[in-house]
Amino acid sequence: MSDRVTAELAARLPAGALLTDPDSVARYAHDDAEWAPFGKPLAVVRPTRTEDVAAVVRVCAEAGVPVVGRGAGTGLSGGANAVDGCVVVSFEAMNAILEINPCEQLAVVQPGVVNDDLRAACREHGAWYPPDPASSPWSTIGGNVSTNAGGVCCVKYGVTRDYVLGLQAVVGGGDVVRLGRRTAKGVAGYDLCGLFVGSEGTLGLVTEITVKLLPGLRAPERTVVGSFDSLAEAGEAVAAVAAGGVVPSALELLDKHCLEAVDAWKNMGLSAEGNVLLLGRSDTPGEAGEQEVDALLRCFDEAGATWSARSTDQHEADALFAARRLAYPALERLGPVLTEDVCVPRADVPEMLRRIEEAARRHDTHIANIAHAGDGNLHPLIITPPGDDAARQRAQRAFDDIVDDALSLGGTVTGEHGVGLLKRKGLHAELSPEVVAMHHAVKNALDPHGIFNPGKVFGTP
Repeated sequence: MSDRVTAELAARLPAGALLTDPDSVARYAHDDAEWAPFGKPLAVVRPTRTEDVAAVVRVCAEAGVPVVGRGAGTGLSGGANAVDGCVVVSFEAMNAILEINPCEQLAVVQPGVVNDDLRAACREHGAWYPPDPASSPWSTIGGNVSTNAGGVCCVKYGVTRDYVLGLQAVVGGGDVVRLGRRTAKGVAGYDLCGLFVGSEGTLGLVTEITVKLLPGLRAPERTVVGSFDSLAEAGEAVAAVAAGGVVPSALELLDKHCLEAVDAWKNMGLSAEGNVLLLGRSDTPGEAGEQEVDALLRCFDEAGATWSARSTDQHEADALFAARRLAYPALERLGPVLTEDVCVPRADVPEMLRRIEEAARRHDTHIANIAHAGDGNLHPLIITPPGDDAARQRAQRAFDDIVDDALSLGGTVTGEHGVGLLKRKGLHAELSPEVVAMHHAVKNALDPHGIFNPGKVFGTP
């Protein structure tokens, strides 16, 4: 069977698109979710056209072979991990920006376009694409669509789904469909385009994306910093910002574990600033922006900040936010990292942070915390020494407790990383059996052969 499938793929694809060498194929077997299991792919296809993707899906549908889509492999939930005998479709070569249209305020891109490359290209046309995951220098728009990625500025500007107007996808047995629209308004039919955003490759393979842009260049941001003795006090400041109606363009949290890890790697001197830092920004122009900054500082101080300040040095301000993006890879240097992605109501951020600390103590587990705190999206990072199986088991128990705590506070198991393999148990706890059945019905309707990313999201926990 495997020889027949690879022979059929080789016959239908351009030269160089198909990889079957075991060493080459192994590089595409998993994403960055260290703890998620993965299998051995039968082959990897690197298409350059939608027609190539459709050919792959037709061959695999006929043979009953699973198909797993892959962007840059920066995912943190195992959503792009191979299953045994699958064909991985890597979109790295479909990386063209097809159109940037300032008049219609949209761009059309292939899924392999890197997030920051699109943002840079839009700036040249006087436009802005807001979603900015921490992995934006490496992650692709297709991967962002797959998980409905968020980012630093999404507290004010929203997540990927808020900017996807339309897409082209290969579904079913190889049919190519266009979903969504290019117009500023449109309500014809069900929102099937929105359904694909965040579907993690379980409904089909996206081969083209039309995204909404914001007109003009982004206004300069003012940066504020607050230092706190405890996570709970920093959480109280976050809740106060939300309660006060302030909508910053960023509100990020880093605890001492993160600051020390970044210092050990990059020697930035951040850990001397305090146990927990809140980094806030405002891009509102003029006096209104100054008032936002004043409000942020007031919330910080009233929540118990040991110090707070406006940044008057743009280089220093940018370095602080660069440290935020460096926190995860810095922590990876300490050992395998099990990444959480829970999101809770903003008023419950202080309580959730307390519970994370309790889980760390209860299970004798090293947990560092970074967060898109302004929208309640917390990323506890559970770190274990390499090869320590007992620590790994304790970490898994802490992981499960954190998910349960988030759900008990009215939260969700994932704010932006997706369910993939790591959050399936939590998803079944979050959704009722009736709602899970609705999802299965949609999956079966759009993927009748059951080949698209099987076992992910709604698979057996």
